[in-house]
Amino acid sequence: MDDEIYAYVTGRSDGIAGHRDSLRAGHPATGPDYRMGFLDGRIEVFHLLAAVRRIQDESDGDFLR
Repeated sequence: MDDEIYAYVTGRSDGIAGHRDSLRAGHPATGPDYRMGFLDGRIEVFHLLAAVRRIQDESDGDFLR
């Protein structure tokens, strides 16, 4: 179980960093956990960028005044 958790956490970290490790992703035992973590990391980045866009849209250039 520890190997699967480690693979997931590593995948999530790599997903946030935007760097996929194809060897870990292809590992027969822990590859699916790595890939799920990677996907979760990329989704987190997407949500963070969407939040930044909303903040920028809401400010509508108020910081320039």
